[in-house]
Amino acid sequence: MADDKPILLIVEDDPGLQSQLKWVFEDYQIVQATTRTEALDAIRRHEPAVVLQDLGLPPDAEGVTEGLACVEETLALAPHTKVIVVTGHGDKDNALRAVAAGAYDFYQKPVDTDVLNLLVDRAATLAALEAENRRLAALSGHSPLDGIVAVSPAMLKVCRMIEKVAPTDVTTLLLGESGTGKELLSRALHDLSPRKDNAFVAINCAAIPENLLESELFGFEKGAFTGANKTTPGKVEVANGGTLFLDEIGDMPLPLQAKLLRFLQERVVERIGGRVEIPVDVRVVCATNQNLQNLIAEGGFREDLYYRICEIEIDIPPLRDRENGVLMLARSLLDKYAKKQGKPLRGFSDDAQRAMLAHRWPGNVRELENKIKGAVIMAEGRQVTSEDLGLADSESVPSLNLREVRDGAERNAVRQAMVQTAGNISRAAAALGVSRPTLYDLLERHGIESAEFSRAANAD
Repeated sequence: MADDKPILLIVEDDPGLQSQLKWVFEDYQIVQATTRTEALDAIRRHEPAVVLQDLGLPPDAEGVTEGLACVEETLALAPHTKVIVVTGHGDKDNALRAVAAGAYDFYQKPVDTDVLNLLVDRAATLAALEAENRRLAALSGHSPLDGIVAVSPAMLKVCRMIEKVAPTDVTTLLLGESGTGKELLSRALHDLSPRKDNAFVAINCAAIPENLLESELFGFEKGAFTGANKTTPGKVEVANGGTLFLDEIGDMPLPLQAKLLRFLQERVVERIGGRVEIPVDVRVVCATNQNLQNLIAEGGFREDLYYRICEIEIDIPPLRDRENGVLMLARSLLDKYAKKQGKPLRGFSDDAQRAMLAHRWPGNVRELENKIKGAVIMAEGRQVTSEDLGLADSESVPSLNLREVRDGAERNAVRQAMVQTAGNISRAAAALGVSRPTLYDLLERHGIESAEFSRAANAD
């Protein structure tokens, strides 16, 4: 089957109809599913342009509850997918409910393959046009924050702060672990500011030897020291009119901290060996992965300088604390590097997704980016696997199925109540806010024996 054919997902539990439809759509790569769970797995794995879905799905094959839920979850997962629902003869009301929920179109049985083919072709054409429009819009409407994938509340808060702070000249301190994207955010602060057409100058205070850092920052006059053959402006002067980014500010030597403090107060610099004060108009952004409050307590950082550089303080969460952020960022990086390498990769396998969710990412975004770069090179199939990433697969990632999550929470609550009351049904029911009969039902549903709790209490 040609890889350049659009993908069509057929969600149908009738084997006869499923077999018939498989041979109708010769111009498509056919993927099949019989349940909502299988359908959502196929959406994640294959990213179909069009979904042809029966509303009657097990375990509610005679109704539409499961089918409508599948439509809603499909569109929540892949909002640009075109879903065509297939309903029973005369079931127009439920078809309209599906369209109201976001389905692209509907078709009523009995199946006329010519009409169905026409509907699918039209949906696939529209999906391709919309995808091209989104691509062109992204190229023409580039934003300084486009490279920052923010889906968790914590990262969305960071982006909102960047947008609010950028137009001002307040000195900003970015706090976060190594590899969390501090320089990327500092550039966004510059690119969103009125200074965007002037220089953005970055200097890593930890990467330059102490005896050279002062001349790098403030410059020097000719003859100021051996080897000073010509007058050289420092980074602060070069950034005049723009933004100066001081990375790893926590590693700046104490003597130099005093000179930086004077510059921040007076907004003038003196080159080494010079006697003239040079006024400089520059916006200062600092970053560190250290706890400056602890450094202050230990005498390693000036408290007065701290209050000068943190007029606005922005905490950047580590990658492991960004809900859903790992997979979204991984997909963005995969698209980027697969395109560079010219490899037609279609996302991540299930084991790769489990491995990424289980990994702690001590190196944060930088570590993830390096893993993706290597995986793109190593991948032999259409999907990146956990082996390609160099990560161990893990089955310990919590389920995302809401029903399983609710059942697990309910089971834990019942067990906890039984433990606290030593198996006393009346007291446990009261603690849970339910009646005794309801508690008995819950115990039976979750396979919990009340006697084991009273035995445990007696053993204690």
